[in-house]
Amino acid sequence: MSASVKSYAAVDLGASSGRVMVGRVGPDSLELSEAHRFVNRPVRVPEGLRWDILSLYGGVLDGLRAAGQVDSVGIDSWAVDYGLLDADGALLGNPVHYRDSRTEGVAQKVWATVPAPELYAATGLQYAPFNTLYQLVADRLSGAQRLLLIPDLLTYWLTGEQGTELTNASTTQLIDPRTRAWSYDIAERVGIDLELFAPLRQPGDPAGLLRPEVLEETGLRGPVPVTAVGSHDTASAVAAVPASGERFAYICTGTWSLAGLELDAPVLTEESRAANFTNELGLDGTVRYLRNIMGLWLLQECVRAWGDPDLGELLPAAAKVPALRSVVDAGDAMFLAPGRMPERIAEACRASGQPVPVSPAEVTRCILDSLALAHRKAVDDAQRLAGHPVDVVHVVGGGTRNALLCQLTADACGLPVVAGPTEAAALGNVLVQARAHGLVSDLAGGRELLTRTQPLTRYEPQGDSARWREAQARLAGD
Repeated sequence: MSASVKSYAAVDLGASSGRVMVGRVGPDSLELSEAHRFVNRPVRVPEGLRWDILSLYGGVLDGLRAAGQVDSVGIDSWAVDYGLLDADGALLGNPVHYRDSRTEGVAQKVWATVPAPELYAATGLQYAPFNTLYQLVADRLSGAQRLLLIPDLLTYWLTGEQGTELTNASTTQLIDPRTRAWSYDIAERVGIDLELFAPLRQPGDPAGLLRPEVLEETGLRGPVPVTAVGSHDTASAVAAVPASGERFAYICTGTWSLAGLELDAPVLTEESRAANFTNELGLDGTVRYLRNIMGLWLLQECVRAWGDPDLGELLPAAAKVPALRSVVDAGDAMFLAPGRMPERIAEACRASGQPVPVSPAEVTRCILDSLALAHRKAVDDAQRLAGHPVDVVHVVGGGTRNALLCQLTADACGLPVVAGPTEAAALGNVLVQARAHGLVSDLAGGRELLTRTQPLTRYEPQGDSARWREAQARLAGD
């Protein structure tokens, strides 16, 4: 390998799987390969739904061993969840899964102290029942001396050093997006002690060196630094959107669809709150202004219920089903919990007076049409609320493999869709590490490198946009 090419291990943890990817970055090159992939299988115990964090950490160690010698390690994961440590730094229990039911009704109790409009104006975060703030109000914190968000917890186990990376901290509903610092007023009013959190880190900050025990277990030669990246996987994925200029929207697709804009300042209006848009922090002072949509979780749960049929056969069959025959609200909380997804989709269609999809192909088409419709509404609403018009929609993440979803999104939005890269979170993770070590100049430089080195597919809008407007009106009950 050329001395000017460096290798970076990107630990990228999603809600259903984890992976350790190796990015090799040079002045004019960017290559990504998979070192190790492992399942992320939550466990339901008598007290509720929990993450198997020890299994995940074991997968990280196995992945670093498979990656071989690297110049740095970075970790990103899903948001909002955390581990609690005692005074000795020991984990007090498996982290609670955000789909656990313990936060039911908690938001209403919080709003009695801090009304929802006031909470949004202070933190810019959309309502979701599993926001960290609501989890903490519901949690039993006795004995807890430290709270570490999931990627920070794994970083602590690798290095022995504690920190709270900013892009992920911004999903706790305890950060002021204007100052990019803790909102002490909100925390005090809801009874949360911010001393629980380790000091804030920025993407690109050093996060320690791999401990000697980790080096021995992985076979790596030290010193190997760990670099703070955009540790919320969406922050890393947005950093890897291969856009030029500012007139673009993005959709980070996977278990969730995160659809929105990259802005210089948050949008904290009451209209924005009512539209359920969130202001999360990104790299270089940016704001990720987006809406959370249920995403391919709907299809994943159906596929699981059907006994894992071949998607290579299911998607072409879905493409032959008449378009927009039935649609559901892909952001509806009724689809949040696992189980009985085909039946729940059928029930939603029946309740709204639409034809009920029966076959797997019909249900799949209903899901993909519904996701494209939700993408359309999110992109339209974001432009209107932020006063920020766009010319193109970038789709990144796992959904880029679904050509039907990409084409339907282009059709629904009436805009070109550029799909790729698929492993956006891992690539964004790698680019932040490379920038911290002087191989990439800035965010724009990293995106330009992605455009030159990664495969991208362009989808032009087809068909009549009126049918999408009609479907949206039907869903709204108009």
